[in-house]
Amino acid sequence: MLYVALGPWHSVLCLEVKCQGKVCPCGYLPAPLVQLSSRHVSTVHASVLQINKDDVTALQCKVVCLIQNGNFKEALGIINTHTKVLTSDVIAFEKAYCEYRLNRIESALKTIQSASQQTDKLKELYGQVLYRLERYDDCLAAYRDLIRNSQDEYEEERKTNLSAVVAAQSTWEKVVPEDLGLREATYELCYNSACALIGQGKLNEAMKKLQKAEELCRQSLSEDSDVTEEDIEAELAIIHGQMAYIMQLQGRTEDALQLYNQIIKLKPTDVGLLAVIANNIITINKDQNVFDSKKKVKLTNAEGVEHKLSKKQLQAIEFNKALLAMYTNQADQCRKLSASLQSQSPEHLLPVLIQAAQLCREKQHAKAVGLLQDFADQHPANAAEIKLTMAQLKIAQGSVTKACMILRSIEELQHKPGMVSALVTMYSHEEDIDSAIEVFTQAIQWYQQYQPKSPVHLSLIREAANFKLKHGRKKEAISDLEELWKQNPKDVHTLAQLISAYSLVDPEKAKVLSKHLPSSDTMSLKVDVDALENSHGATYVRKKAGKLTGDNQQKEQGQGEVKKKKKKKKGKLPKNYDPKVTPDPERWLPMRERSYYRGRKKGKKKDQVGKGTQGSTTTGSSELDASRTASSPPTSPRPGSGAAVSATSNVIPPRHQKPAGAPATKKKQQQKKKKGSKGGW
Repeated sequence: MLYVALGPWHSVLCLEVKCQGKVCPCGYLPAPLVQLSSRHVSTVHASVLQINKDDVTALQCKVVCLIQNGNFKEALGIINTHTKVLTSDVIAFEKAYCEYRLNRIESALKTIQSASQQTDKLKELYGQVLYRLERYDDCLAAYRDLIRNSQDEYEEERKTNLSAVVAAQSTWEKVVPEDLGLREATYELCYNSACALIGQGKLNEAMKKLQKAEELCRQSLSEDSDVTEEDIEAELAIIHGQMAYIMQLQGRTEDALQLYNQIIKLKPTDVGLLAVIANNIITINKDQNVFDSKKKVKLTNAEGVEHKLSKKQLQAIEFNKALLAMYTNQADQCRKLSASLQSQSPEHLLPVLIQAAQLCREKQHAKAVGLLQDFADQHPANAAEIKLTMAQLKIAQGSVTKACMILRSIEELQHKPGMVSALVTMYSHEEDIDSAIEVFTQAIQWYQQYQPKSPVHLSLIREAANFKLKHGRKKEAISDLEELWKQNPKDVHTLAQLISAYSLVDPEKAKVLSKHLPSSDTMSLKVDVDALENSHGATYVRKKAGKLTGDNQQKEQGQGEVKKKKKKKKGKLPKNYDPKVTPDPERWLPMRERSYYRGRKKGKKKDQVGKGTQGSTTTGSSELDASRTASSPPTSPRPGSGAAVSATSNVIPPRHQKPAGAPATKKKQQQKKKKGSKGGW
């Protein structure tokens, strides 16, 4: 999305037509009546016109009175109906001024140019008209002439307008502004200077100028007792809006958005200011917060906005409307807006790109590519950017080879390192090594013809050689490396690469070339190896050798160093380990694989609990007979168990046996009751 700066401050000068002098221009009214309202004056002249309807002075005064009351359309109607009497020499200024206020700028320009005598008032109006028509060079010349040839109380305003023209050139036409030597004594001049700096990209300096303009504005307005704080904030709105724009350019979008919203809350009367701020908020939102963007669009559609903003500002707003329609899935609205923009600016890229993006959202990629191809054929000047977009669409579709063909058709970019790198990468992905080498060859030939000593040329040759070596094209790589070495015989790195390549193809040639390598003495670097090895970042630190004495010296002189045997650590023993008991030899086997495993009994815990009448159990009575258990021989202990425990001393009667796991189940039941209970049974 496009966000735009606010325009410079341009004031309207000396355009209010007033009866001047001691006597009214009509000749009938004495001086005191000049102080009466325009309505009374118009009434008097109407009575004169009843006597003589073609009285020139009366008609002229009536037109002036209508202008004073803001009835520009009616005044212009009187001028047009009495063209025989009110000729261009008589009433040229009044007619041009009415046309200017009715936003008929072209007609106003023709009226001014048709006047036989260029008065000071007409020159002032001429400057205003040229500014509105964005003819900044002519406007600059007109204001310079005015400042040079006039001396009155409006000199400061003329300088403000002159600085506004320079700022507009810098902002909209990217012209480097000339130093006019204007003293920035007012906040308007300071603000316009900041606008010129924004056009040059000097954002930090521009922000300082705006802060100074804010201080000057507060000082000048606070001197007037009738001006309230709300009036001051309303006057500062345009300065704060430009500050927010700089923040947005610097990437401080959160701060910019906060300041934009503060300005909107003030509800300024300037529809142009509101439109620009709303547009910039939409660019911050992008495809997010679409509901807020829809509300902000209404501010850009306010009445009179088209007369307050420059063509580039209006164009940016229309582009953003089309993009917003695309994000909100309003396909018909998006197509309508982009088609309208294309008809206004047939050579502009953005409308076509928006249409192509909308088609891609509708999964009509082939149609989007066709639309871009047609535009590229009709406008060759913009073909490069369009073809880049087409290649991107082809890659998105998975047609990498077709994308490469489109990129290679852009002749002005074929030799660029970025384009060469992209094409080689894409061809390598498709395993088309021949085409990748061809891309390298074409780029090298172009530099050989036009820029043979360019560092890019040498870099491309080296990259081509590395690529060929990587993909087994050794002979071709050797020719490239030889070319590099011829251009710079002292390049040891290239020579080493060449020797390495020849060693794979022709070892004898590699030996011959190795003689050209410098000796090790000349290549030695003054490096403290010990300090380097003991440095903090070294991965290996050499230990200092200790003094060898006695047997150690003899061992050192012997057959070689004998590696020290590491002592095995004793394993940890279990806590219940008993050294008197023989450990179970099958302890390493899983339980199911041991010889004494008899399987798991089902319902083992349930069998221990008595069932039926009190005191009775499901087990046989013989098992519970104490006499039998006492006389029965003790069972042999399992491997790993302790001494046999006598059965007679540890037998527990059935009624005294507690079922296993009973306490745990009780606690669980109590917890469940606590969780589920809500005061009832």
